[in-house]
Amino acid sequence: MRKPLAVGLSVLALTLVPVPGAAAPTDRLGGFGQATLTRFAALPAATFVPGSDPSGAALGAAPINGITPPFADQPVQGFSGILRNADGTFDAVSDNGYGSKANSADFLLRIQRIAPDFGAGTVDVVGGITLTDPNGKVPFPLIRPDRVLTGADLDIESIVRIADGTYWIGDEFGPYLLHFDRTGRLLAPPVPLPGVFAPENPAGTPNIRGSKGFEGLALSPDGRFLNALLEGTVDGDEPGSLRLNEFDLADGRYTGRRWIYQLDNPGFAIGDAIAVDRDRLLVIERDGEQGAAAFFKKIYLADKRDRDHDGKLDKTLVADLLNLANPRHVGGFADPFTFPFTTIEDVIILDDRTLGVLNDNNFPFSSGRTPGLPDNDEFINIRLTGDLHADPRILHRR
Repeated sequence: MRKPLAVGLSVLALTLVPVPGAAAPTDRLGGFGQATLTRFAALPAATFVPGSDPSGAALGAAPINGITPPFADQPVQGFSGILRNADGTFDAVSDNGYGSKANSADFLLRIQRIAPDFGAGTVDVVGGITLTDPNGKVPFPLIRPDRVLTGADLDIESIVRIADGTYWIGDEFGPYLLHFDRTGRLLAPPVPLPGVFAPENPAGTPNIRGSKGFEGLALSPDGRFLNALLEGTVDGDEPGSLRLNEFDLADGRYTGRRWIYQLDNPGFAIGDAIAVDRDRLLVIERDGEQGAAAFFKKIYLADKRDRDHDGKLDKTLVADLLNLANPRHVGGFADPFTFPFTTIEDVIILDDRTLGVLNDNNFPFSSGRTPGLPDNDEFINIRLTGDLHADPRILHRR
């Protein structure tokens, strides 16, 4: 989720006065009805990187959802960012380990290459790259002397790929923006967000909670800018308001432009944010519950143009992930289909009306699909009831 730079507010959050009996802006469908599940595939929870280093030593030796740590190899883990490749595979960021800096020192940060087979209902891991800092770009001590990056060094949560094939990744421990080459080597020092400090960042007094850094990272259609969305509210900001900051890739610095995404409830969080066009993003917003207790897992179309002039991104509901039509019983599931996971952290545009959505299974902790069993990594496709009218450069980006 982390060299000080000047940043200015271009948009101020304003307080809304509720109108009795009126629907909140987020309640309006805006032309979108009930989305439909069209394809389903899953990667088994207990999937490991062959021949990799042991992991999970800090988890103890007691079974967790039937899985006994430590592990002989690195678990693939859940996914918290995804990119589409030209050959039908996807690059997916494994989450940073086991939930905290303290227990993730033996989890190696990695981008996995996955290949879903929706006909068979399976997902294969067909390769990947481990993230490293061989040239000493990280200014603080790392866990490993070989400078392979671990979940105790950085907490990577979001990813984009730019035209030269390199990756930009959002982190929560700074929060930082991280630039890696196509082989996973860090190219430059981590870029902090001016004025915002996570508890893991020694450069300033913490003013954002742990694990609340850059959960969403959207690349503009022209490839010039990143829009980096925090998962949590900065101290002193309106409860439930999240800062969306613009970063100029050519200049290597924040532009000072900022927008506000307002959560439906201050207790919620965002899971991902991706670009639709210059002004609009898709944002996953969720509660912190799982299984039968889950009650809010939604995808919104968020618009920077602020048509209602409330100082915040306009939000249009495009899909309720707890109420997806499934008349063909795709995946053997009932109608409606629910995606009841604690953390849903991946959305990708497959065509102008179809989205891919994946969960982060927090291996081995989450058990939203079957109580007492660790969640698989599920990859679903959903069909919207209307077109997104996305920028063609987004639709064709690989």
